[in-house]
Amino acid sequence: MTPVRFAHLIESDGPGGAERMLASVAAELQATGSQTLVIAPARGEGWLARELSGTGVQLELFHLDRPFSPPFARWLADVFRRHRITLAHSHEFTMAVYGAWAARTAGIPHVITMHGSRYYVGRLQRRIAMRLAVQVSTATVAVSGSLRRHLTRDLWLRPARVVTIPNGVRLPLPPPPAAGPSPLRGELGLQSTDQLVVAIGNLYPVKGHSVLLEALALLAPRFPRLHVAIAGRGELELPLQRRAAELQLSDRFHLLGLRSDVANVLAGADLFALPSLSEGVPLALLEAMLTARPVVASAVGEVPTVLDDGRAGALVPPSDPPALAAALAELLATPGRAQALSAAARARASALYSFDVMMDAYRGVYAQALRNHPYDARAEGIREAQRQTFPEDRPPGKRALVR
Repeated sequence: MTPVRFAHLIESDGPGGAERMLASVAAELQATGSQTLVIAPARGEGWLARELSGTGVQLELFHLDRPFSPPFARWLADVFRRHRITLAHSHEFTMAVYGAWAARTAGIPHVITMHGSRYYVGRLQRRIAMRLAVQVSTATVAVSGSLRRHLTRDLWLRPARVVTIPNGVRLPLPPPPAAGPSPLRGELGLQSTDQLVVAIGNLYPVKGHSVLLEALALLAPRFPRLHVAIAGRGELELPLQRRAAELQLSDRFHLLGLRSDVANVLAGADLFALPSLSEGVPLALLEAMLTARPVVASAVGEVPTVLDDGRAGALVPPSDPPALAAALAELLATPGRAQALSAAARARASALYSFDVMMDAYRGVYAQALRNHPYDARAEGIREAQRQTFPEDRPPGKRALVR
């Protein structure tokens, strides 16, 4: 039997949530007998190529220099034919629209996953193009219930047109004992009596790391041995360092840069903080839960659902340093409460947000798409709608966006 040949399309190439999910799904499909191709930007960071090295997944790189490019859609269709692609799976707005166009041309089913970006919302023409892409695609997936509601409302869709498949992460090894050594703590020169709050996410305003720094300033007098470490990179690195110096916290506020050893970073933490101003289903939160770290998180997006409305982690309002500080202080001062939350978090993430749960859901979507992919005359409207859709400016910072 000829194996199914998948193509995954994405316009960005950094270690963000969408890219990490794509890489993990592509590698899993390849490892379980399917042929998999990833189509990614040639001017990206090369992160996907490095991540997929040794997996057998093939890579095609593209240049998209103009917002509206019929030649690019034709090139995509030719790639599908050349690689004998059976099903195309596009991620986020730009590839959703181009992927739908090219899959229609090549006569193959098309699946869209929206990870959180609502770039299409700003202009009516983008909404029309995105709506058409959804209508001519076999399935559209949102990674959270809140994003699904946005999509159906923004694009005037019936709710049945969009399904929800939350992100999932692989179950890690059991966490080390709380008293055991941690390479991260050694790296930071921390003693056994020091307390460490860890956050993971690149240094952009939406991640709320400045809120966490202000919360540290409020906690510093009461917890003189408390440190905060953030794994990520980005435009706020220098502003955060300057603010930490102003607060006289430079020796207790650590920017770790981009880290590939997430398990090590989490293993060294007493608490995990997610101070984001906006989120879908962040992979870092799921990883913290699966490694049984007590969580304090902003009640934004799908986070309250993931944390079972506070039963699997403490929830605080976004952009509220005093509230964040109070929640962190409670868990730092009451280890029993922290342990109960971490156990509940691990159990919930293992049951609902594991990689296997996510893959089973996608396999179901793929199976149905391969059985029936109803294209109709409305697909012909994509080309004209696209001419009105893309402004001359590109989505701001898309290649650097990390969730």
